[in-house]
Amino acid sequence: MWLIDSSIGRKVIMSVTGLFLILFLTFHSIMNVTVLFSTGVYNAICEFLGANWYAVAASLVLAMGFVLHILYALYLTWLNFKARGNDRYAVTKRQEGVAWSSKNMFVLGLIIFGFLALHLYQFWFKMQYAELTGVQTGDFHPADGAAYIIQLFSRPLYCVLYIIWLTALWFHLTHGIWSALQSIGMNNKTWLPRLKCFANAYSTFVILLFMAIPVLFLFGYRPI
Repeated sequence: MWLIDSSIGRKVIMSVTGLFLILFLTFHSIMNVTVLFSTGVYNAICEFLGANWYAVAASLVLAMGFVLHILYALYLTWLNFKARGNDRYAVTKRQEGVAWSSKNMFVLGLIIFGFLALHLYQFWFKMQYAELTGVQTGDFHPADGAAYIIQLFSRPLYCVLYIIWLTALWFHLTHGIWSALQSIGMNNKTWLPRLKCFANAYSTFVILLFMAIPVLFLFGYRPI
């Protein structure tokens, strides 16, 4: 109950569950970018993970972290809405020094969740799920992840949509990472600017790895 009812506890829960998202994105950004250099290497990674017990276990843990993060974000949003009472309809000026992303984390989260669901259908459902169930759910072999990437990003519309999604994800991460570190006590005047710099650099690195695929595909690049 302390974690749920105290402001510190709420920050701890959001920070810990948010780490699942950060770890997932870091691993997948590095994994996905390999497809630009070698479809064979990328498919070897997909086959290595596939439906093996360690990959399934990791997927379940990450999924639980995502679900908790989303549900708790909804809970906190409801608490904030309830606490504002009649003031929720008042016109307020933008607070000086408050980043746009910090005031719109819930909206950014909804955008990210929507595209995450689409992404899971386009890849996880056609790959790991298909391998687990033995049911062909896509046009290619479940371990042929490169074929699914080429099929999807050969459509300019999807490239643009993914770039928009990744932009929203960048805003969410830049605030989320430094906020999580701040929650564990690294919030003095010396460390706060460094945390923001680290969060921006780390988020930019991860998002650029992801964005390289749709951007290069838009310019006609195709991996071999």
